[in-house]
Amino acid sequence: MLQQIIAIFIIVFFIFRLIKQKKKKDINNNEFSLWLIFWLLALTAIILIKQIDSLVAWLGFSGEGINFLIYLAVLALFYLVFRLQLSLAKLDRDLTKIIRHLSLNDKKEL
Repeated sequence: MLQQIIAIFIIVFFIFRLIKQKKKKDINNNEFSLWLIFWLLALTAIILIKQIDSLVAWLGFSGEGINFLIYLAVLALFYLVFRLQLSLAKLDRDLTKIIRHLSLNDKKEL
């Protein structure tokens, strides 16, 4: 129970930080919505951990609901790292095209 209370306080802290960043316009509406939904889902999962335990047992998985949530979080992190890698590769290609274009234009001017 103590872990749940600590986790709830941490999530509420992150939600307040998110709202603060939105007010300062450090993030746009889409990012705000995405992170707000993420933190609200995390808060819901922490609050309903006993029901998640029951659901996991009913589905036939061994272990507790928190383990299942950790597995899902790790899978989500791997997916996000994959997406970031694709984004960085595209950014690298685009940057190479821009540098190549600028370099060729500079040579023409000389």
